[in-house]
Amino acid sequence: MNWTDPVEKIPYVGGVYAKRLGKLGVQSVRDLLYHFPFRYQDYTQTTKIRLLTAGADAAVRGKIIKIGSIRTKGGKFMTKAAVADESGAIEAVWFYQPYLTRTLKEGVGVGLAGKVENFGGKTSFVSPEVEVLKSGAVPSHTAGLVPIYPETANLSSKWLRTRIKGLLKSDLALDEFLPPAVIKRYDLPSLPEALKEIHFPQSAAAARQARYRFALEELLLFNLRSNTQRAAWEKRRTAYPLNPGDHQREIDVFIKNLPFRLTEAQKRATEEILADLGKNTPMNRLLQGDVGSGKTAVAAIAAYLSYLGGTRTIFMAPTEILADQHFQTLGMLLTPYGVKIAIQTGSKKPEPTDEFNLWIGTHALFYRSQSFEKVGLVIIDEQHRFGVEQRTELLQKSKSEVTPHLLTLTATPIPRTLALTVYGDLDLSVLDELPPGRKRIKTFVVPSRKRDAGYQWIRQKVELGEQAFVICPLIEESEVESMRQVKAATAQFEAISRLMPNVKVGLLHGKMKAQEKTGIMDSFKRGEIGVLVSTPVVEVGIDVPNATIMVIEAAERFGLASLHQLRGRVGRGSKDSYCFLFTNEESSAALERLKPLEGGRNGFELAELDLKLRGPGEIYGVRQHGLTELKVADLTDAHLLKTAREAAQDVFQENPRLDRYPSLKEELKRFSSALVEPN
Repeated sequence: MNWTDPVEKIPYVGGVYAKRLGKLGVQSVRDLLYHFPFRYQDYTQTTKIRLLTAGADAAVRGKIIKIGSIRTKGGKFMTKAAVADESGAIEAVWFYQPYLTRTLKEGVGVGLAGKVENFGGKTSFVSPEVEVLKSGAVPSHTAGLVPIYPETANLSSKWLRTRIKGLLKSDLALDEFLPPAVIKRYDLPSLPEALKEIHFPQSAAAARQARYRFALEELLLFNLRSNTQRAAWEKRRTAYPLNPGDHQREIDVFIKNLPFRLTEAQKRATEEILADLGKNTPMNRLLQGDVGSGKTAVAAIAAYLSYLGGTRTIFMAPTEILADQHFQTLGMLLTPYGVKIAIQTGSKKPEPTDEFNLWIGTHALFYRSQSFEKVGLVIIDEQHRFGVEQRTELLQKSKSEVTPHLLTLTATPIPRTLALTVYGDLDLSVLDELPPGRKRIKTFVVPSRKRDAGYQWIRQKVELGEQAFVICPLIEESEVESMRQVKAATAQFEAISRLMPNVKVGLLHGKMKAQEKTGIMDSFKRGEIGVLVSTPVVEVGIDVPNATIMVIEAAERFGLASLHQLRGRVGRGSKDSYCFLFTNEESSAALERLKPLEGGRNGFELAELDLKLRGPGEIYGVRQHGLTELKVADLTDAHLLKTAREAAQDVFQENPRLDRYPSLKEELKRFSSALVEPN
């Protein structure tokens, strides 16, 4: 048997079980061996029967002295067995398992493991794990560290243990694919040893060592994939090196005339980007910055150099609202210098002409009938919203044999150690400071008992001319907005409309048509709407200087990084701004988790906390990069991330094509194809 064989080839796995395994993502023999336990039940110590007490989780060994099945008055089918060791006897009870009497006979030695309860007035095992003890065989289910797996309907951990143990005892070839130097340098167990110890560990230390091997293996493959993608990108050529030195005077004038001074971080990022644009190889850089850190200004400088160099720029945004905002902002900055700008979205189409120097738009740019001539720069905002295929399609739209420079932007702060792994195929520029003069947003965690008083204060502020956002709870952590979110937002909209009869209240959610959303936002920007009730669709890219209040309902459902992003929608003007985190939970743990937002922490500090408290799921872009497919790697472990990155660099520098390691090359191919890309 080969480990690429389908699971149907495994003994005692037929079509029915194969379908059940498919629900767990298990399609092949390899998938089953890599279906790792998420915890272990510790049955390393067996207990004498006379010492058992109700409420304990215990394992015993003994002989069956009596067994039989009955049907209770309530109609339940019940199997009872009396099991004894030299210290005493105990009753074990199972429901709806009549087949047990075929294997469990009087006089047979068995192991029992599970919960001891008070059942029918007697201390008993209720539905314990049971296995017949065979001479010389090591128990799989009732002794030692027993693996507990992710399960699905009609597929138990016991069934999985039996199949996996059978595979590990078979003549299945488990060829090592990690380079010998990696195994030696990091003192890793071999693949056969690691599989044995992660499924049936001899000790907790052995299980940890096996898990470390697979964690390092996963991140090594992930980094090798990034290195391969980076190398492939660097082999591309661009016919449009945009040498900033040829236009330094114009760039200096442009920067000097900006309505604000660049921060040191903006200056540093600008220098890095302009240097890339001057090269013959295409730029592939991520500009990562906190909310309000000035990414658009840096992107405008890059677009201006593209214009000065005689090439076009395509600027793509994930939503019409954000595209329209970029159109207005970049128009204000670039139009005075002769840059002609067009916008193309689902509801806005420019005249069919090639005279424009900068195209701003949404996915609608993909469907433009003509290709774009002489594109020197492509900018993609909120890059986690776009898949690799979409980015490739946009580059191909430039109708050229050469590759334009690519700059991607994200407002999601990601801790640097993780960012270097997630975005390993991109160069990284970070805006880690805010423009001077921006006021700190006063943030308050508000328990439910103070909610009504909070809304009365907000009503007074709004009636005096200020504006507020009210964000409804995040119900599904998904990019696809659920109908439950829409219903929650609608109910909140109706409640606030009743609470504030003298205020015009608006409603915004992702299920609305683009034109309707744009109309609502335009009305809010003009000050016609006092309170905008919305789902988290406003997290990205809405800029309303007169909005001074951000209310987030059920704030405990959000990650700290997401709350910080939402908070950044206010505080854009000269007035004091406020963020109220309304909570439904009164637990001290929920309130304490939100407290860091009341301090002056920036987005990167909050992202670090989020990573420790909630894991990487809060960080946008993780799923798009396949990291949620990782089974054991701990993405909060900065040392592990650094070690894996260094190991991958060593392997790749020694043998970039991996020809010396054909097994690793094949495993990398499989790994890359399994990673999730966004739709």
